[in-house]
Amino acid sequence: MNPVEIEQAISDLAEAPFDAAEFPYAFLEAFGRKATEIKKLRKGDTNKSDLGGVLQRNNIHMATCAPGEVSQTLAALKGSPATAKHKAKFILATDGQTFEAEDLIGGDTVACAYKDFPDSFGVFLPLAGISTVKQIKESAFDIKATGRLNRLYVELLKDNPDWGKAERRHDMNHFMARLIFCFFAEDTDIFTTADLFTGTIDRMSNRDGTNTHEVISEIFRAMNVATKDRASANLPRWADAFPYVNGGLFSGSTEVPRFSKIAQRYLSHIGGLDWTKINPDIFGSMIQAVADEGERSVLGMHYTSVPNILKVLNPLFLDDLNAALEEAGDNARKLLNLRNRIAKIRVFDPACGSGNFLVIAYKQLRAIEAEINRRRGEADRKTDIPLTNFRGIEIRDFSAEIARLALIIAEYQCDVTYRGQKEALAEFLPLDSQNWITCGNALRLDWLSICPPTGTGVKVKADDLFQTPLDQAQIDFENEGGETYICGNPPYLGSTWQSKEQKADLQRIFDGRTKSWKSLDYVAGWFMKAADYGLHTPTVSAFVTTNSICQGQQVPILWPLVLETGHEIAFAHTSFKWANLASHNAGVTVAIVAISKHASAVKKLYALDAAGETVLKEGHNINAYLVAAPNVMVVKSSCPIGGATEMLRGNMPYDGGNLLMSSDEVAALGLNPNQHKRFIRRIYGSAEFIRGQERYCLWVEDQHLAEAMQIAPIKARIEGVRTMRLASRDKGANEMGKRAHQMREMNIGTKQTIAMPCVSSENRGYLPAGLIDNRSTVTNLCFALYDAPIWNLSLLLSKLHLIWIATVCGKMKTDFRYSNTMGWNTFPVPKLTDKNREDLTRCAEDILLAREAHFPATIADLYDPEKMPANLRAAHDRNDETLERIYIGRRFKNDTERLEKLFDMYTKMTTKVPA
Repeated sequence: MNPVEIEQAISDLAEAPFDAAEFPYAFLEAFGRKATEIKKLRKGDTNKSDLGGVLQRNNIHMATCAPGEVSQTLAALKGSPATAKHKAKFILATDGQTFEAEDLIGGDTVACAYKDFPDSFGVFLPLAGISTVKQIKESAFDIKATGRLNRLYVELLKDNPDWGKAERRHDMNHFMARLIFCFFAEDTDIFTTADLFTGTIDRMSNRDGTNTHEVISEIFRAMNVATKDRASANLPRWADAFPYVNGGLFSGSTEVPRFSKIAQRYLSHIGGLDWTKINPDIFGSMIQAVADEGERSVLGMHYTSVPNILKVLNPLFLDDLNAALEEAGDNARKLLNLRNRIAKIRVFDPACGSGNFLVIAYKQLRAIEAEINRRRGEADRKTDIPLTNFRGIEIRDFSAEIARLALIIAEYQCDVTYRGQKEALAEFLPLDSQNWITCGNALRLDWLSICPPTGTGVKVKADDLFQTPLDQAQIDFENEGGETYICGNPPYLGSTWQSKEQKADLQRIFDGRTKSWKSLDYVAGWFMKAADYGLHTPTVSAFVTTNSICQGQQVPILWPLVLETGHEIAFAHTSFKWANLASHNAGVTVAIVAISKHASAVKKLYALDAAGETVLKEGHNINAYLVAAPNVMVVKSSCPIGGATEMLRGNMPYDGGNLLMSSDEVAALGLNPNQHKRFIRRIYGSAEFIRGQERYCLWVEDQHLAEAMQIAPIKARIEGVRTMRLASRDKGANEMGKRAHQMREMNIGTKQTIAMPCVSSENRGYLPAGLIDNRSTVTNLCFALYDAPIWNLSLLLSKLHLIWIATVCGKMKTDFRYSNTMGWNTFPVPKLTDKNREDLTRCAEDILLAREAHFPATIADLYDPEKMPANLRAAHDRNDETLERIYIGRRFKNDTERLEKLFDMYTKMTTKVPA
């Protein structure tokens, strides 16, 4: 269950008649606990309570009680030996009138009326397996409102299916935006009478909802009629109470979808929420999922958390402004100059979604301005920061509308906070019709016309705020001397997942610049557009991006083009998880990269340390791999640059399932011992090597083919391979049909083979390389060093090598994706002495012996970060120390220092010395 579904289930429970005996089980059901778990609790099989309540091990201890005894019961639960013994994380007591609970791990407490406990549902989300609860607890209202709006949206589409079709989707989404405004307006005194919107609908609508659409339509019409035109508008008396809103929000068609009785009840429930609690920072991103059928299953998950947004905005411009504020102190002139500067700052998000970055930027700038005004004794001064300085492009029209609405709400809330309710209301209506959010394809639009360079303006006025069908938002805009900052979280989409239209978007940008543009992630288009924009006006552009554009093959494709424009990486944040709220959402691994043609001499590189804390390193350059090192592009090499043994890809079966076999399939061949020894080999791919899975292959040397063809089961498999290869459209496969008894390659070590899986988990502290015997080989899902000296394994198993390939090879999802030409062949290895090789050989052997001591544990077992055996960890540590002393005479301080050394060596080893 997602947070929206949980909140709804908890609310339903609170509204139902209280049943003391049933409550604990219903509470667990609301958090998605399995029916089998609850059945066992009911029977008493797993109920560990010693107080007559319900105790689920490692979860919660609950008890219902007589009226007035809630506090005493909670104290008893806390002191219960069973609570401690069975590691309950929560305790909860209720009498159906009062509700009290405590998070024994986090320390949160809840004490409220029973009917209000759903407001604290975020505290209990670990019961549903959702561990990231802080953001949810802070946005409980937004989640509740999202859920209610979603139920209304779905119910309306049942009775108005045509409104769900493509041609009417805009009408439906615009209707929802109007509703959100009305709910907010009636709770914040924008409408002069409390509950004006919801109350009027309840009062004027039929009980069965048959005329609700007509009532709402008249209300919408009223809000589009100016005061001077009211007398001739023939508005019903009850509709005339609504103010003139303008701004395009209520212009155009006032058609409203028809309401059923259920839909009308949902509408009334939504109006009953306290909309003063709306958080425009995140609400927009959640509500946009309501209009997207594919996203509704994870409602409440789709928003970018404020701390993550500030990872972009702080180094982009907020840190500088706050430093200037501190430096200004109480100097009135300096404060005035800073206020004038802030008023001319433009923030442009060319992938703005529902406006998260823009709203946060606006609120942060308003906070700084408010502090300036306070110090200057002008606390109630009207803001100088126009919403039109916060510009965006969004491809989905509903998200674009919500972005505009979120900014309007943010402006009103800031006015209330910094100037007072009376002043905020006096200037809120009518809304301004200027249009600062563009609905369109950011990779096809001209950014210079949407956010014009300093000192220029577009002279075409938008028709209105919400209804404009323009491809570009165009307003009269002068901002002489201002600063422009570009930011956002563009769509990622690796090359494999891009649609034809998205491929065409990238082609328009990169065709003629590079022949390899098809390999780029979709987000690369935003970086190139930003670099082009920066040629015309000073700006800094900072995007959240998949870290893949700073790894592997994409680096030498994209970054030379960006750097050729004169841009540098101004600041960056190395890889971290950009996770949303649910435990099932592992989150994508991202980086933050800022580029500018006018970057300061000192570049800032942020990273997370082992404890998850952000650390800052300053330097004169950040390269495309997000390392404080010179601008070097690691390119594929056909052979190792450091004198290591050649690494080959494993054997490609291309067999249609005939050459590779399970142990049962080998047994079914009915071979005698001599035949088994001659024709069967153990074979490893990534999964087999890491997890210890058994797999075998037919291994038929040419000189033994005649004998093999005499064995009917083997002959049948060989003929199966031949048929499959000859049927292929690939001429290479057809040619391979001539030797159907063999894989494409037939490589095997005469003594041993060092195997390196192609893909392995990033959660391991070391790469899962190892040694296999001369009766075994590898598939194309492994790389191999055949009969290589064992000291090569020491390199593969080192932290140095792991850091290198994590940086230059790229990843598959979040797993390491190994490459011989990019990872092994480019790995800088210093010139090794015989003593160095002896020492590294001994280290590799110690690691292998430590593994062997835990037979039959697999690589997956041994390298589980939580369960790695102490002797194995110690062997790896000795290996790392030995190797790192060869590199610099001591241990490296951290990964940053490791990478700086490796890039320095790579540059020297690959730079041709002039003759």
